[in-house]
Amino acid sequence: MRRRRLGGGKSLGSVGGGNSNMLRLYTDDNASELKISLTVVLVMSLCFIAFVTTLHIFNKLYRYKSSVAV
Repeated sequence: MRRRRLGGGKSLGSVGGGNSNMLRLYTDDNASELKISLTVVLVMSLCFIAFVTTLHIFNKLYRYKSSVAV
C-alpha cells in the first residue's frame, strides 16, 4: 500500500522555491554596504578574544597583589 503525498503531489524540490528572492536580497552586489573580508573578521575576532583574556589576567594579578599587600 502506497502513502499519499500531502500538498497535491508537489516534489520536495519545489517546496523551497520561494526562497530564491530571499537569497537574491542578501547577495546583491550593488548594495552600498561596508564589505569586510572573512580574514579581517577572523583577525578582529581573535584580537577581541585576546583583549578580553588580557583584561581577565590583569584583573587576577591586581586582585592578587591587593590581597597580599593587606
